[in-house]
Amino acid sequence: MKVKPIILTMGDPAGIGPEIILSCFKDKDVNKIPVVVFGDMKVLSMIKDRIGITGYELNKIDTIEEANYSSEILNVLDFDNIEMEKYNIGQLSSMCGHAAYEYIISAIQHVKDEKARAVTTAPINKEALHMAGHNFPGHTEIFATQCGTKDYAMHLYDEKLSIIHVSTHVSLEDAIKTLSKDRVKKVIELAHDNMKKILKREPRIAVAGINPHSSENGLFGNQEEKIITPAIEEMKHLNVVGPIPPDTVFYRGIKGEFDIVVAMYHDQGHIPFKMYAFESGVNTSAGLSVLRTSVDHGTAFDIAGKGIANSISMVNAIKLADKLTN
Repeated sequence: MKVKPIILTMGDPAGIGPEIILSCFKDKDVNKIPVVVFGDMKVLSMIKDRIGITGYELNKIDTIEEANYSSEILNVLDFDNIEMEKYNIGQLSSMCGHAAYEYIISAIQHVKDEKARAVTTAPINKEALHMAGHNFPGHTEIFATQCGTKDYAMHLYDEKLSIIHVSTHVSLEDAIKTLSKDRVKKVIELAHDNMKKILKREPRIAVAGINPHSSENGLFGNQEEKIITPAIEEMKHLNVVGPIPPDTVFYRGIKGEFDIVVAMYHDQGHIPFKMYAFESGVNTSAGLSVLRTSVDHGTAFDIAGKGIANSISMVNAIKLADKLTN
């Protein structure tokens, strides 16, 4: 049977993406998984030499069909889209923003064409992306546009804490204004579907309130009464409870009471997750036709090229993509 790999997009070439990909391939489990890097061979070769990665060779390919899967070979589909005389590690540039975008678009198309089974993304820089004229808030929105779906959500995953978001890259003001019963219901459904794939059983879902103490019966707002509680009531065919006060629900999730927490907005979910699983956590996009997992950190320009970036999030993202497609 023809091997379908997981595509690893290199991310912003000036960030830590290249080195965490190179480092993670030394993991004894990752190097058994068929993967192809979509990136620039010149950058990867330079970074590999610079930080002293040994034990395997880079294999430059022009098409994904040419890949040779071995623990001693890392396949690189070379886009040759970085001009090295203009390339500076750790610096913003439209060139790197556009290069990162090209890797993503091609990777998505390869999965849609059934040439690959999933995409695991290294970090991009949103400012560089915008400098290149690609006005997306992040990976999730690029994937959603290419997949033609509006019903998606950002899901942060760790074995002991999973959080999915009703809203992400919008202002806090807009997160409150746009909160709706239908959106909360949809994210509960996405939480159920994504976690069931991961756990292979029915997940236990908790929904956070949006106000302090979940408003304490209307003392601090009415969103729980008017929006969140009615949404939960209409999803009672699933194992879902709430709204639970935001200052305790994540702790209860870590302690094993719930499998996943529905957060109402970006920072409500991201702050506890990054406090708990900053290095090890995985970002995955729920509701898309193309499976995507990712690291849960940024490009870290300040440490790029120094060989000190932790690759555990990339390792976990690849393993999750492999688990979900096997």
